[in-house]
Amino acid sequence: MRRYHYAIVIVIALLAALVPVATAYRTPDTYSGVTAEEEYDVLFQVSTIDALMLGVYDGTLSFEELEKRGGFGIGTFDHLDGEMIGLDGEYYQVKDDGVAYPVAGNMTTPFAAVTFFDADETISIEDAENYTQFGEYLDERLPSKNVFYAIRIDGTFPYMKTRSVPRQEKPYPLLAEVAVDQTISEFQNVNGTIVGFRSPEFVKGINIPGYHLHFITEDRKAGGHVLDFQIKDMEVEIDVTPDFFIQLPKEGDFYNIDLSQDLGSDLVKIEK
Repeated sequence: MRRYHYAIVIVIALLAALVPVATAYRTPDTYSGVTAEEEYDVLFQVSTIDALMLGVYDGTLSFEELEKRGGFGIGTFDHLDGEMIGLDGEYYQVKDDGVAYPVAGNMTTPFAAVTFFDADETISIEDAENYTQFGEYLDERLPSKNVFYAIRIDGTFPYMKTRSVPRQEKPYPLLAEVAVDQTISEFQNVNGTIVGFRSPEFVKGINIPGYHLHFITEDRKAGGHVLDFQIKDMEVEIDVTPDFFIQLPKEGDFYNIDLSQDLGSDLVKIEK
């Protein structure tokens, strides 16, 4: 009987030791059923691009929480107050003056896409005269068009054209109306980093199909949403990101808008 008693004690001790391990992945900082290592291959998104197009600009997630999901990404801010760039674990806000400002943890975002960047492949591009050529060239080199890719390009860009949008007040206008007042910045032979994603066509309405890129200068003082650029002899880092997690707003304007509309043509005008 004593031998069985010892066996029961050992089993109980082992179960007690396993409980913290089993519950460790059920914290707010991780995804249900996803290990910490797998989490690095998740694209985490706040809200949808169509919701942003229709004027849902109230921030729903703090940057203190967002940075737990990734330190690399793009998006915008509460009241649509500028363009967001996440790079090397730091977040920046490019306001409509074209200047990049550090982001405080209590600031919020209505739309963002972030991940933990870890390059799987590097692709050399000798010459791309514009955004369109860049996309066509890279598409030919990617293993599939049906998954997400995080994209990072560091170096000197012969030409860079960016935009940022001004802060909005309620009642919010549509994004297409806001874009009319966007601030354009142009750079020649500028050192910096392109940050962004290539999304598959089937996410239309949820994210932007194709390329969505932002830029920040090497000194982290300027940048914005990329409208056009040139590349000469540069390396493009690609992080294949097969998993996708979206967090929708829990209240507010998102619950009342009509998301059945096809906003594709408006999106093309805004992005370009």
